[in-house]
Amino acid sequence: MLRVGATFCGAMLITFANTWGANLSANPPNQTAPEREEFLSLADAVLRALEHNVDITIGRRTRAIRLTDIIFERAKFDPTVNLSFQTQRSFQPLNRPFFGVTGERLSEPMALETRQAQMNLALTQRVLTGANYELKFNPQRTLIPGASGFLFNPGYSSDLTFNLSQPLLRDLGPKVNKTPIRIAQSNAKVEDYVFLDKVLTIIGTVEQAYWELVFANENLKVAQASLSAAEELLASNRAKAQSGFMSVVDVLQAEAAVASRKEQVLLAEKAIRDQEDQLRRLMNPGQGELRRQVRLNLLDQPVQVSESINLDDAIETALQKRPEVLQAKKTVETGDLQVNFAKNQVLPVLAIQGSAGLSGLGSDPSDMINRNFGGDFYNWGVGLILSYPIGNRSAWSQFTKSQLEAQNAQSSLENAQQQVILSVKEAVRRVQTDFKRIETTRAARILAEKQLLAEQERLKLGLSITRYVVDFQRDLATARANLVRAIVDYNKSLSNLARNKASTLELYNIALQ
Repeated sequence: MLRVGATFCGAMLITFANTWGANLSANPPNQTAPEREEFLSLADAVLRALEHNVDITIGRRTRAIRLTDIIFERAKFDPTVNLSFQTQRSFQPLNRPFFGVTGERLSEPMALETRQAQMNLALTQRVLTGANYELKFNPQRTLIPGASGFLFNPGYSSDLTFNLSQPLLRDLGPKVNKTPIRIAQSNAKVEDYVFLDKVLTIIGTVEQAYWELVFANENLKVAQASLSAAEELLASNRAKAQSGFMSVVDVLQAEAAVASRKEQVLLAEKAIRDQEDQLRRLMNPGQGELRRQVRLNLLDQPVQVSESINLDDAIETALQKRPEVLQAKKTVETGDLQVNFAKNQVLPVLAIQGSAGLSGLGSDPSDMINRNFGGDFYNWGVGLILSYPIGNRSAWSQFTKSQLEAQNAQSSLENAQQQVILSVKEAVRRVQTDFKRIETTRAARILAEKQLLAEQERLKLGLSITRYVVDFQRDLATARANLVRAIVDYNKSLSNLARNKASTLELYNIALQ
């Protein structure tokens, strides 16, 4: 009596579940916009993700900023032109006789009027040797109204002067003076490697999402095949039950298996939609496009053949191409530049200074120019400047600091190289392990198929029960899903290995400019 009661209750529960499911199917939720189908290859997904990615756009702008730093440092050696003009009129009280203006004696203060106009034209520049030069030309016109004792009134005078200061110790030579430029160039190159790392990361993320969508699609096929097998078993059990060769319990067990398989199909379909959204989001389609219902038909299928991998070659490739290693090497180069510059700054300031000039005076501008360049009136001078702070603690502290930073940069490079070696070894092991998983899961699937066929034959002969067949069907579905997972994981591992070797761009024929 207890077994019959339990069977009756189970039948009522399944009938209620089927009725509830039918009511839900008869009243579906509100329909959204019509779906659009889109065929998508892995290469297309990668290119679209790179084209519209916000991080890529930011990376381009950041690199452009670093290039402006190079221009800024180079501009420090550009020549500068200075031009000024001024006019002046003054009335100065005289306290004594002034030649050509007053008489021999003054009885009271007298005003001396002077009118003057002056122009200054100068060219200055700092050159890579560390020298600074100035070429200056300043003509002027002077008029003293009422004066008669001057040779020229108005008089035109000018001076052409060249001044040069060349360091002999500190800041001497192009190597030292180009240090800020080379550091700016190194920083720009570092930004290139940061940009490359972003690109590789985006490509790797898209690849992982693409293969996960492949898995979701294949997993749905596994769930659908499992549902079909459960439905066939249910139909067979119902026919046998009607003929009196099978109990109601076997039918109920088959119905429960069908209901469970339907649930798995629904979950698999949802997983596909979720993964499609994730992949589309990585391609940055915009909010309007992301709202639309799009079904992605993937064109690329996962590979199932073994890839020949040489561990030593993979490590060498990674050490030569990985962005973090290249970035660390550039940091070491920058540290060496800063050490050399700081070492130069410890030296005392010793500079030679020289000047030479020509002067001219005439009755008009033409006469002034002729006399200025005639060579009759000239001047020159030369001298040395020596300066050294007592103790020079500031320069020595910067030198010590730069040495410590250079040592840290070298340690960071070694650490990055070690991390790359370990990550490549792990990636290679993962590829090899996942390929072996394909072989083992394929063998497990074959065995599960044989076990199910054997149990089905036993059921036909009355030597087994429905629950055992249902269990073997579930085991076969699990084995098929495990095989699909192993194949997809193998392709994801290949993608991960390419990312660790930084060879992803070559696979898609992508060149960064």
